[in-house]
Amino acid sequence: QVQLVESGGGLVQAGGSLRLSCAADERAFSDYHMSWFRQAPGKEREFVAGISRSGGYRNYADSVKGRFTISRDNAKSTVYLQMSSLKPEDTAVYSCAAGPRLIRSPQYDYWGQGTQVTVSS
Repeated sequence: QVQLVESGGGLVQAGGSLRLSCAADERAFSDYHMSWFRQAPGKEREFVAGISRSGGYRNYADSVKGRFTISRDNAKSTVYLQMSSLKPEDTAVYSCAAGPRLIRSPQYDYWGQGTQVTVSS
């Protein structure tokens, strides 16, 4: 069982930046691909960004490409999401997920509880 805990969410004005963190209590953190998803009220959960076990491969949703950066520090068992040029439509609960496959569908084995990001116009 892998426990994931997100932090770093909050309220920010449009155009601002936030960095989300997701810490795992798992020494085998580097065995898992990691992704960030988000869910806005009344909408389905959507893929935001994913990173491979070693960090050598990353992919992004078109809606965040060029604005968000995913990274990981396997020594700290932590994955990050640096968000810049934030827009009101980025408002959502952001969750990290861990699994054996790097996929865009929300079929991951482990999930964090989520952190709220609110972008005001």
